[in-house]
Amino acid sequence: MFESLSDAGVVDAITSASREENAGCGQKLKWMGELYARHAPEDDDEKVQWAIDGHANVVAEISAALNISRGRAAGQLRYAIDLGEKLPKVAELFAAGAIDFRMMAELVNRSENVTDSEILAKLDAAFAQWSPKWMKMSGPKLTERIGMWVEKFDPAGVREPRPARDNRYVEIGPGAPGMANVWASLTLTEGAALDERIDQVAATVCGNDPRTKDERRADAVMAMSNHETRLQCDCGSSDCPASGGGENKPLGEVVLHVLAEQAAVDGDSQNPGYLPGFGAVPAPLLRGLVDSGKAKIKPLKIPPPECEPRYRPSTALAEFVRWRDLTCRWPGCDVPAAKCQIDHTVPYPLGPTHPSNNKLYCPHHHLLKTFYVGAGG
Repeated sequence: MFESLSDAGVVDAITSASREENAGCGQKLKWMGELYARHAPEDDDEKVQWAIDGHANVVAEISAALNISRGRAAGQLRYAIDLGEKLPKVAELFAAGAIDFRMMAELVNRSENVTDSEILAKLDAAFAQWSPKWMKMSGPKLTERIGMWVEKFDPAGVREPRPARDNRYVEIGPGAPGMANVWASLTLTEGAALDERIDQVAATVCGNDPRTKDERRADAVMAMSNHETRLQCDCGSSDCPASGGGENKPLGEVVLHVLAEQAAVDGDSQNPGYLPGFGAVPAPLLRGLVDSGKAKIKPLKIPPPECEPRYRPSTALAEFVRWRDLTCRWPGCDVPAAKCQIDHTVPYPLGPTHPSNNKLYCPHHHLLKTFYVGAGG
């Protein structure tokens, strides 16, 4: 069976099997929705008074039919109901196998606070159009993208509403044996600035430091709590280049870059901005930052149509490509633009230095594309 297939044939078989798997799950939820519609109609006033209502009955039937617990049956039925009542176009996509369960669940969950039928119809249409293209995205990147659309159509319907300053907190409690866990909620800009500052302190060691990035970040938090701006390198070398003579040198200013429409800044649009790594920035927050004088506006210019006569992109072209792509363009990779390299899709000089032929790849995928997938620029 397998011996007769080429490598391309095997890949096609994997794709086909995946689509059939998605379609089978989508069809299953459609039938669950049909069973619910038959046994738990909302306009049946008599059944509302029953101790065991139609919904509970349907859950019991699904549980028995699939040989799963009531909890799992209820969870799947919830998806079936929401797809049928709120996101019918997404339901059709799922039943056709164009998206998988992960995508469907994220779309349903992230739109659960939206109640206006007209807004739901707009979200359903947008999700149906774009979700097949989002399949390659990692979890955090997918959450950001869906959140942008929910924020665009219904700012009050985001799953995690914008926190007021009164809701910020820091909690510390017991974790694994010998460890403590830290939970916190900060305003968007404060959280992003703190994240950048922790990275700055964690990066003050040399490349031979044996700690992982997560371990260095944890140690950086403790160093900052002690009014220190650098870590003691653990490389063990007497001539460590990061020793700095033990000086507690000041760190550079933290600068956050947000992509936004001019209309949103001016108050003529409610479209959110975008903060890499954190997602949607509500339009009111954008305007508040500008009005406070804390933000500096820098127009992002679209490069001219002419190709640049060199291999290395100009500063303006590089800036445009980074803001256009935001992350590594390799399917499923969400390494941020700041850590990516600009690649020529068609190697230079056969391919031009131009936005149509330039994209972002993280160093790993740039090497993979260049030396394994094919020649690269």
